[in-house]
Formats: sequence, C-alpha cells, structure tokens
Amino acid sequence: MENLVALEQSAHQHIKIDTQKAQSHAENINMIPVVMAELNQIAVQQPIVFAKNSETGEFTLNALLGFEQHENLFYQHSQWQGVYLPLQLQRQPFFVGDTHAKQTQYPVCINLNSPAVINNRAQSQNDLEPIYTQNAEESGYFKKIKQCLGHLLQGEIDNKKLIDTLLQHELLQPLSLEVTFQNSQKTKLNGLYTINQERLAQLDSDQITLLHQRALLPAIYTVITSLGQIYPLIERKNAVLNLADD
Repeated sequence: MENLVALEQSAHQHIKIDTQKAQSHAENINMIPVVMAELNQIAVQQPIVFAKNSETGEFTLNALLGFEQHENLFYQHSQWQGVYLPLQLQRQPFFVGDTHAKQTQYPVCINLNSPAVINNRAQSQNDLEPIYTQNAEESGYFKKIKQCLGHLLQGEIDNKKLIDTLLQHELLQPLSLEVTFQNSQKTKLNGLYTINQERLAQLDSDQITLLHQRALLPAIYTVITSLGQIYPLIERKNAVLNLADD
C-alpha cells in the first residue's frame, strides 16, 4: 500500500533512493501511461496504444508491455530491459501533490513504502541517490526528478489535446489482435484502441491543416508506426515461454 507524504527537507534529509529498485514499480503492469513528449523514444521499443480508464471512461495513452494482466515483458531478472525508461518509471517513487488546487506550484510527494526508499542514516552506498545534499540543498538527482514530474504534468495537457482531437475527428478504433505464440498458446488483445488509418486518409485538407497547426500529426504517425513493435513483443513472450519449458 502506498504511503504518500509531502516531501520536506527537515523530515526527509537522510532518505536516499535506490534507482534500481525504483524500476520494480513496473514489475506487475502490462501497460504504462506515456506522454506525447516521449513518444519517439517509446515507439522504438513498444507498441503505443489507447485504452479507456475503467473508472472515468476517458481514453489514456499507453505503452504496451505484455499480453496478459500483470505481465511486463520488459521487466525481467529484477530490472528494466528496455533502452528507454518511461517517465512514469523515471519519477518513482515521487509524485505530484494535489493538482486540482489553484496554485502555480504543486508539492512533491514521496511514497515512503516504495522499495526504492532507503531511510537509513548509516547506509551510504555509492549507488544510492540523495534527495538533499549535506548542505540541505536539493541534489542534482532530485532536480532531475522535478523536471520529470514537470514533463508529466505538461504531458497530461498535451495528451488531452491529442485525444480530444482524435475523438473529434473519429480517428480512434478498437485494436483487434489475436496472437499465437510458438508453443501454440493463443491470446487476444481486447479493450485497446489505435488510429483509424482509413479515416485519417479521408480527412480533407482543412482538417489535416488543423492537425498540423496543433502539432499533432507527428504523434499520430508515431503511434501508427509503433504498432510494428508488436512483433518484437511477441518474440519477447516466446523467449519467456521457451525458458519456462526448459
């Protein structure tokens, strides 16, 4: 269970972060939310798909990590196996505080129950990242974390603009995909959505110009191109199944 508290220098001066263990937050997820600013990095290793939030019914933008619930084919042997680490993992175990309040700066919170949090004054391994320096100033690591959180906050705005525009032009369609693995095991992806390429090709020049003016065309084509990463993802699954059979 998460234990989120507002980060305070006086109370958390001696906390350090094990960044390797921070990656463990990806262990049991088969999708991770992503933002437009990182789509180019995501697209070279994972399929990018849309899904509906089960609570709000709103669409979200995600990287697909596995074919089954709680299956992450990019988290093996207790570490992340991809070249790029998504922002949602980079920021662990930190969160942004209440974003609904009318304020220009939001508090940074930390999950004290995260396995990445080392609250031991006597522990001083070189591979642990301090949040604050001995002079009670923010560490370089923590400054990068705050930048990451800022990218995610802006990403929520950018994602909403993208998704609202896609819905406006009826450019989302269900992604229907049935996969047969090497051991003859089959799986079917349900509840995912992608870009309707046929509908996209039917947009008139004014509509395309609007997408261009909103700087959404690159993201749209990146999402489409990323679907080719389904095949490497299948190979990852086959490799896991082969190990299980040995």
